[in-house]
Amino acid sequence: MLAFAFAAFLFGCAGPLADAASGAATRHAPTPHVHKTSLGERVATIALNEVGVPYRWGGISPVSGFDCSGLVYYAYGRLGIKLPHSSYALFDHGRGIPRRKMRPGDVLFFSGLGHVGIYVGRGRMVHAPHSGSRVQVVKLSQYDGRLVGVRRIRH
Repeated sequence: MLAFAFAAFLFGCAGPLADAASGAATRHAPTPHVHKTSLGERVATIALNEVGVPYRWGGISPVSGFDCSGLVYYAYGRLGIKLPHSSYALFDHGRGIPRRKMRPGDVLFFSGLGHVGIYVGRGRMVHAPHSGSRVQVVKLSQYDGRLVGVRRIRH
């Protein structure tokens, strides 16, 4: 029994000693959990950076202004994802998502598909609402009953 304990001690110690002698690391510091930013989170961030840009019908840039679908077109386009500049045509892209499973970056459709916004989390969206306004963040509760669909865009 003593010989077995001695052998276990030697083999138990030999591993780290051999690794140390060879220069191999034997212990690793715990790796912190790193959150990888999703496509949707990046899209939402891009759109949020445009808060305050004036509404302009047909607009697709921060220089000229945005309409609602122009903001979606621009935010996804900045990440290399080509989408149509039409709220109606946008509805054919991505996949449908139930409202309870929305995540940042999901495209929200309102009022018979005539208006779109980008979900940013915590029950809020960023959108370019109408002439005379600016890109803004609002609570979805302001649009209760008018949300007709949610689509998640993939590349």
